[in-house]
Amino acid sequence: MIEKAQLMDEKAMARAITRISHEIIEKNKGIEDLVLLGVKTRGIPLAKRVQLKIEEIEGTLLPVGEIDISRYRDDISERRVEGAVYDDNTSFDIDKKTVVLIDDVLYTGRTVRAALDYIIDNGRPRAIQLAVLVDRGHRELPIRADYVGKNVPTSRNEFISVKLSEIDGEDSVTINE
Repeated sequence: MIEKAQLMDEKAMARAITRISHEIIEKNKGIEDLVLLGVKTRGIPLAKRVQLKIEEIEGTLLPVGEIDISRYRDDISERRVEGAVYDDNTSFDIDKKTVVLIDDVLYTGRTVRAALDYIIDNGRPRAIQLAVLVDRGHRELPIRADYVGKNVPTSRNEFISVKLSEIDGEDSVTINE
């Protein structure tokens, strides 16, 4: 894979997280009955970053859950393992809450569809909103993000690589071919 360009560095990512956090607060007129759900893998540390930024702004720490949507995916059924254990870490009730689903890249929409199935199977939220660091287009499903760090038009043969210090030891977003 060849790196074509760096789209975001550490500072740009921090600005995007700050902007997304402010937009979440503004759209919801505060943070009452708000919960954050990070999609495994990179959505989890992004959700925790949003949580900390909102705490810095509002003075309250929101609940953050971690979800693994593997068993809900419709495009990787051949990789499902009978009897597999999926590690979901959502120890709070989502009924009548506004759930902000957080992931790194929005592409076809299939991950989000799977996450919606997961959420509906685990409660009845008042609303579900979507926050992504990068929206690269090419939707196969009628899904759009409520909060976007950066819109990046791509071709189908390009890939967006998000690196996070919690997982990869650095913060960056690159476009690769």
